[in-house]
Amino acid sequence: MAVKIVTVGEQILGKNEDIARENKKILDKNRILTINIMSSPGAGKTSLIMSTIKAVGKKVRIGVIEGDVASTVDADKIAAMGIPAVQINTAGGCHLEAAWVTKALKDLPLEKLDVLFIENVGNLICTNNYTLGEDIRLMIASMPEGDDKPIKYPAMFADSDVVIISKTDLQPYLDFNETSFLKTVKGLNSDVTILPVSCKTGKGLDAWYQWLEAQVKAKKR
Repeated sequence: MAVKIVTVGEQILGKNEDIARENKKILDKNRILTINIMSSPGAGKTSLIMSTIKAVGKKVRIGVIEGDVASTVDADKIAAMGIPAVQINTAGGCHLEAAWVTKALKDLPLEKLDVLFIENVGNLICTNNYTLGEDIRLMIASMPEGDDKPIKYPAMFADSDVVIISKTDLQPYLDFNETSFLKTVKGLNSDVTILPVSCKTGKGLDAWYQWLEAQVKAKKR
């Protein structure tokens, strides 16, 4: 009997891509800049979003989709700041999928948003395999994780448009080789934008805010 090969991965990813394209059509129609934020757990995704809301939330209308395995902890923090937020709980899933984002979009006031942050599940393995309808893929790498993360997880960095180095205030206490990190990331992705920041001290955040506002203006045009 002949063996039949079923390429499940390709079928699943293909369907996800189709749904992601439909999500993007909806977001583009409303001219919403959509950023898929990826990182390992604890790298500072929510901290970056909250710092951004505080700094530019009065000029840029922000919405957030929070992806977590369980709980509404992060979405509650965002909502408490007066920002529309929708929680997606994956019940053990290690990444967000486009179909889940489709459902979340129905609960957001899209006509009143300029930027949508999608905070993906903390994971450096599969989040970059699933597009969600985003314009920009943003990767956060915190200094306490070490400078070898681009070597260990090259796909995450190669597929990102922006890499933010977070928690730079801790550099004096770490053996993080920033020169080596930058060289590896640029070797994987020569077009990537790299922004070192500290949400604790605020250092580097102005450059991030300026970059974001420029992207919003470009999207509106």
